[in-house]
Amino acid sequence: MAGAEPVVRQAFVVGDPIEHSRSPDLHNAAFAAVGLAHTYGRIRANEAEIGAVITAARSERWLGLSVTMPNKQAVIEHLDRLTPQAERLGAVNCVFWDGDRLCGDNTDGAGLVWAIRDHLGVDVTSRIGVLGAGGAARAAILALAEAGATHITVVNRTRERALSAAALAGPIGSVGEPDDLSDCDIVINATPQGMADTGVMSLPPYIPRSGQLAYDLIYHPPLTPWMEAAESLGGHPANGLSMLIGQAAVQFTRWTGLAAPTAAMIAAVA
Repeated sequence: MAGAEPVVRQAFVVGDPIEHSRSPDLHNAAFAAVGLAHTYGRIRANEAEIGAVITAARSERWLGLSVTMPNKQAVIEHLDRLTPQAERLGAVNCVFWDGDRLCGDNTDGAGLVWAIRDHLGVDVTSRIGVLGAGGAARAAILALAEAGATHITVVNRTRERALSAAALAGPIGSVGEPDDLSDCDIVINATPQGMADTGVMSLPPYIPRSGQLAYDLIYHPPLTPWMEAAESLGGHPANGLSMLIGQAAVQFTRWTGLAAPTAAMIAAVA
């Protein structure tokens, strides 16, 4: 009807701590870019409180939720179903509606593939090394295997966790040593080592091959010691800001059914 008010729905990022999150910048810019009047804010909540957040999302029919630590596992019991990716990873970072069912997805891996392949223009059908075996590493391994990686080598201090993570890649996954990373086309740091607030840097040393992409999932600081070391030895460093944008873009499409305006999202956090 002419002159009707636009439909306004709410979306939120939920976690604890949450004040640092740049997701509101990304999603509010995306809504504005496509002419939607929706809003996106922050909710501070932990594992004991996430159930109440989901109850509110149902009763008020929120557009969706971005889920961050420490709630990526705890939220699962409150949802109606999971996507295959979230099911395999046992972690959810996106809550969306499928009809009347509230569903959980994990968009971290898809965001990483977008960042490397589509944003940076680097071929992911190649040999990839992953440092770490936690939740971020597992999402990366699964998505990169599905995107056509030829081999994925997982390096982690705990071999059992490395074996579990490498299994997500199927026959192309293996557990390796730091020296094995030298032959990879892409190496991903999926550990928290190098974050601005850790004050510790203990990643295993290796010599990157010339032209190797050294992709750090960390984006604060924008240039980590690991990235600097890789660059000094002939690698090409990139930080995780593009992955943050990529996973948010997948969430935006989940919620709205529209292609994400990634140019506007990039500009919002540049």
